[in-house]
Amino acid sequence: MKSDRQKRKTIDQLNMFENRGGEGELGAQAPLAERMRPRDLGEFIGQAHLLGPGRILDRLLQHRRFHSLILWGPPGCGKTTLAKIIAEKTESHIISLSAVMAGAREIRAAVEEAREVFAKRKMRTWLLMDEIHRLNKAQQDTLLPHVEDGTLLLLGATTENPSFEIIRPLLSRARVAVLEPLEEADLKKIIVRALSDKEKGLGRFPARLAGDAVDYLIAGSGGDARVILNALEIGVLTTAPDTDGVRNVDLETAKEALLRKSVHYDKAGEEHFNLISALHKSVRGSDPDASLYWLARMLDAGEDPLYIARRIIRMACEDIGLADPAGLVQAVNAFHAYHFLGSPEGELALAQAVVYLCLAPKSNSLYTAMGRARETAGNSGALRVPLHLRNAPTELMKKLGYGKKYKYAHDFEDGWLPEVYLPGELAGTLFYEPKAGWEAGFKDRLNQRRAKVRELPNGERGPGK
Repeated sequence: MKSDRQKRKTIDQLNMFENRGGEGELGAQAPLAERMRPRDLGEFIGQAHLLGPGRILDRLLQHRRFHSLILWGPPGCGKTTLAKIIAEKTESHIISLSAVMAGAREIRAAVEEAREVFAKRKMRTWLLMDEIHRLNKAQQDTLLPHVEDGTLLLLGATTENPSFEIIRPLLSRARVAVLEPLEEADLKKIIVRALSDKEKGLGRFPARLAGDAVDYLIAGSGGDARVILNALEIGVLTTAPDTDGVRNVDLETAKEALLRKSVHYDKAGEEHFNLISALHKSVRGSDPDASLYWLARMLDAGEDPLYIARRIIRMACEDIGLADPAGLVQAVNAFHAYHFLGSPEGELALAQAVVYLCLAPKSNSLYTAMGRARETAGNSGALRVPLHLRNAPTELMKKLGYGKKYKYAHDFEDGWLPEVYLPGELAGTLFYEPKAGWEAGFKDRLNQRRAKVRELPNGERGPGK
C-alpha cells in the first residue's frame, strides 16, 4: 500500500501537464483519452473490417466518394474520431454538432452555412452529429430533406441501434457502418502508445505496468479505449517513482484506478435485448453454465430482477411447457421468492429456476399449438358456435336448440366420449402435438381419441364434414 505522503506527492504530478501542448480548448489539461485522440488514419487503431485495404471505408476515402454515414458502435471504439478523420480526409467543410446540445434551430443554421460555403467555395459540407440517437423525431425530420438533396452530408455517431433510434427515411439515405469493441491486441497498442508518447501521453512519466494490471484494465474496460486511458492516467500519476524513476503500476493500483468494471448496458436499448435473448436461447439449448453467465451479466448490469423473473416464466411456457409442468411452478415460485426476499438473496431463486429449466425436457408444442390456433382463428372469421355447445339459460334459447344433444363427458367411462367441439368447418383440424417428457406419455391416448372422433358419422361432425 502507498502511504498518504506518497499519494499526495504523486497526485501533485497532475499539475505538470498545465504547460504542455495538447488538443482542444483544454489543451494539456484535457483527459488523457482526449489528448491521445488520433488525428489521422495512421494513428487510428482498430476497426480493420472497415478500414483495411479494400474495405468499405477504405474504398470511400480512396475514391473521395461522398455518402452520408452513420457510425454505430459501443462507447470508446473510435466513432467520433473516425467521423472527424473521414471529414478532414475528404477535404470538405465540417460542421460539428452534438445532439445533446443541438436542436432544430442549430440544424437550420448548419444548412444555411452549408449553402453559403458551397455557393462561395464549391465545397461540400459534412455535418458531424455526435450522439445522433438523441435527436427526436421532429429534429430528424428537419434534417431529412437537406440530407436527401445533398446540402448536407451526414456523419452520425451513435451507441444505440440505428434501427430503433433513427427514423426510417433518414436511415435509408445513409449507410450504417458497424464498429466493434476494440480487441485485446488493439487495447494493448493503445496502452503502449500512451505510455511512450511524450507530447500528448504519459511519456514524461516513465511507467511500467504489471502484466496482471494490463489484463485487468483490458478486461474491465469493455473494449472502451477511453476507460482504459483515463484509468491509466490516474494509475500512473498517482504512483510514486522508484529509485530508478520508474512508476510501477501493479494490479491493486489498476483496480483502484478503474474503480469498477465498465459495463455496456442500456435497459431500453439493444444490449438489453441481446442479453435476455442470450439467456433465453441458452435455457432453450439446455446449457446451465451459459444461462447462469448471462443471468449474472444482467444482474451485474443492474437489470430489474423481476423483469428477468417474468421472462423466465415465459421460457417455462414456451420451451418446456407440458414436457415438465413443474417448470412453470419453479418459474412462478422464483418470481414470488425474489419479490419476497429482494436482492441479493432472492437472486438465487432466479438461478435455481434457470438451471431447472435447462435440465428439464424441452417441448414447444404448446407454443406452436397456440400460434396455429390464433392464426386459424384470425383467418377463419367468426365461425358460429355449434348449437350443442351453446349456453341455454332461457327457455327461448332451449327452444332454438341451444345446448341440444350436448353430452356431459363425466357421464361416460373415463370421463370422455367421441365428440366434435370445433366449429363444423374446422372439424378434424389439429393444433397440438405432444413431443417429449411428461406430455409424451399421453400421445398414444390422444391419437386414439382423435381417431375415434374421425370415425363419427358425417352427420355428427358438423356442416361440410
